[in-house]
Amino acid sequence: MTVLLRGARALDAAGIVDGAWVLFDGPLIAATGSGQPPAADETVDLGGAWLTPGFVDLHLHGGGGHAVDDGPASITAALRAHRVRGTTRAVVSLVAAPLAELEARLDGIAALTAAEGGVLGAHLEGPFLAPSRCGAHDPRFLRAPTAADVDRLLDAARGTLRQLTVAPELPDAIAAIERLAGAGVVVAVGHTEADLDLTARAFDAGARLLTHAFNAMPGISHRAPGPVAAAVADPRVTIELILDGRHVHPAVAGLLAAAAPGRIALVSDAMAAAGAADGSYRLGGLDVTVHDGRAVLAGTDTIAGSTLTLDTALRLAVEEAGLDPVAAVTALTATPAAALGLGHRFGRLAPGHAADAVVLGPDWTVRAVWADGRPVAP
Repeated sequence: MTVLLRGARALDAAGIVDGAWVLFDGPLIAATGSGQPPAADETVDLGGAWLTPGFVDLHLHGGGGHAVDDGPASITAALRAHRVRGTTRAVVSLVAAPLAELEARLDGIAALTAAEGGVLGAHLEGPFLAPSRCGAHDPRFLRAPTAADVDRLLDAARGTLRQLTVAPELPDAIAAIERLAGAGVVVAVGHTEADLDLTARAFDAGARLLTHAFNAMPGISHRAPGPVAAAVADPRVTIELILDGRHVHPAVAGLLAAAAPGRIALVSDAMAAAGAADGSYRLGGLDVTVHDGRAVLAGTDTIAGSTLTLDTALRLAVEEAGLDPVAAVTALTATPAAALGLGHRFGRLAPGHAADAVVLGPDWTVRAVWADGRPVAP
């Protein structure tokens, strides 16, 4: 079945096209253009609304009251909560846990990746993190990345381990980065005490991502520039940014986007409370309290992920951080897709790409979503 979206103000990494149309043929985009559109089995007139590609989230722990660590059913429910807000593809992020538990969770995600197109694979945010920068990860489960452990996790994921975060100062970490990158995993530097030089060494070893910039790492000092400056200086590196107004001030987010144009990937780092009510939740083995949308480890001020959805990140990027709409949408679509090596399939309104699209009003609120050429029920 073909579906024509017409009368759009199309917006993707290539720019803005007024009076645009996009033709879906099943799960793929068959054609795009402006002016007189082709015939289709179904036509939807968007009345001049914004039309963007579906959002791609590199870092997602839960949503809709469901934590992804709880298994495939919870993953599916969490992704549903994000999909209605524009995120059509996501990497499922796991917190630190005993190795055997991570193996079982990776196996489940591998099966879900094969069955559910919205799941792009797994992200191991733990267990190879610095204890001093553990954040919301249970420090009991942190460890150095031995070759045997790395191989166990790769085997369990069966080719679906998309991303792994590592603190490069840990014993054998540089060797692990080389091994993982050679296996096709996108390695990220994060939850680390690394300085600029060690972070640069990690990038030279094959790391290509910075996990949630500024959070769980040294900041930028005039005498100790740290991991963020190393990532900005390296054009090979994509920089994750949680733009919820809490993790990073919007003014700093704007500076970072200006310093590394086209290399910012807006991520949610969302835990179960995203798209759900305030209250008590679990993140891995730890208790989390959510009040006024702010998630912290129970009894502390330590931020425990976010309650962000990417439609809000887009609005804040434009209205608070000062990004132009093309840069903001690129940070939600083409940049994260390219970081995973999937830029040929996702993140653009272009023939041959997935028929994923988001319709947005002038205030950047989501009006409708398509995934694989099918409308997403609200």
